[in-house]
Amino acid sequence: MADSTHRQVDEQALDEVVRFTSDLIRIDTTNRGGGDCQERPAAEYAAEQLAGAGLEPTLLERTKGRTNVVARMEGTDPSAGALLLHGHLDVVPAQAEDWSVHPFSGEIRDGVVWGRGAVDMKNMDAMILSVVRAWARLGVRPRRDLVIAFTADEEASAEDGSGFLADEHAGLFEGCTEGISESGAFTFHDGAGRQIYPIAAGERGTGWLKLTARGRAGHGSKVNNANAVTRLAEVIARIGAHEWPVRLTPTVRASLTELAALYGIETDLSDIDGLLDKLGPAAAFVEPTVRNSANPTMLDAGYKVNVIPGEAVAYVDGRYLPGGEDEFRTTLDRLTGPDVEWEFHHHEVALQSPVDSPTYARMRAAVEAFAPEGHVVPFCMSGGTDAKQFSRLGITGYGFTPLRLPEGYDYGAMFHGVDERVPVEALHFGVDVLDRFLRTA
Repeated sequence: MADSTHRQVDEQALDEVVRFTSDLIRIDTTNRGGGDCQERPAAEYAAEQLAGAGLEPTLLERTKGRTNVVARMEGTDPSAGALLLHGHLDVVPAQAEDWSVHPFSGEIRDGVVWGRGAVDMKNMDAMILSVVRAWARLGVRPRRDLVIAFTADEEASAEDGSGFLADEHAGLFEGCTEGISESGAFTFHDGAGRQIYPIAAGERGTGWLKLTARGRAGHGSKVNNANAVTRLAEVIARIGAHEWPVRLTPTVRASLTELAALYGIETDLSDIDGLLDKLGPAAAFVEPTVRNSANPTMLDAGYKVNVIPGEAVAYVDGRYLPGGEDEFRTTLDRLTGPDVEWEFHHHEVALQSPVDSPTYARMRAAVEAFAPEGHVVPFCMSGGTDAKQFSRLGITGYGFTPLRLPEGYDYGAMFHGVDERVPVEALHFGVDVLDRFLRTA
């Protein structure tokens, strides 16, 4: 059980975080891409709760129904940089027939809240709402200004969400120097009795690629040495088989060093694969982020079996490390060769955040106050969040959505997976830790 001796929020906050999570799940904000989503009902719900805490939320849309919410809570020290708390309101699709409960029921059963968004990331939205409302009841003010943003469209391009806010409403984020959001400070059980709490201090960049092969169209029975499908297939095979070299960023170095110390292993950075093997299950934090990557994901070619098409298209999910974009581009140029063109289908920067900052230290201390048995380590996310768009405003981002999770709970499988769910006790822990961190931030 979490150490609750440091708890400063009231019981109502613990009740509200569960109710808010369930209520937000019941508001279907499925983002199918291509603009097919309506976040406005969830945005209005969040704005109502913020208004109940005495704040003045602003609702903003680039596209009708694709609604964002921004509010500011003034701190006691005007000279301190503001802190951004952000969470997205949209969720990925869910097929009800695959689930044990309806994915938009928000059902609370046996101490668990079920539904799409329970982890990604309406739980964090609910934590933020419950903490600021508790502060309103208790008369608490933060030292730093807090800017709260609930965004649209994170599960697609972010063009209607954080991208729109950063590009068109930068003034709302004036003074913000750092931000926190999803995917960090959750319990990882290593199977050997250790509980690890990774805090995200970086993200790989996003390089989703469109590959186009062109050739000579013709009859399927004829010899064709300029077959677009063949050209594309050869390139896709090369990309899929390519072994990217190890490139260690400061965050990944810190992660490896701290994990090796935890396990009493010599930190041999000249043999990364050997070191990862020795770390066992804990290597999962680091393994996806020691290299760039490019995984073919979609193919589109032809319209009839006996017709050789003049064009074939493929898509690749590419990710590159901080400082690794030039190598990524150069490698793709070489792998694709002269017969296949590539372009960015979606492109976002990689992020690197310091792990020796006062803010990181305060996040660590907040987790350790409620999970003294835990071991906090930094890590770099293999994917990306809205922190990429907010970085355009000079905001340094961290992944910090605290959850104390039981052994056997597969946190990673909850993201975009079937039967997404979060324990009630994990939400209570999250409120306690978030409250502690924000009081000290």
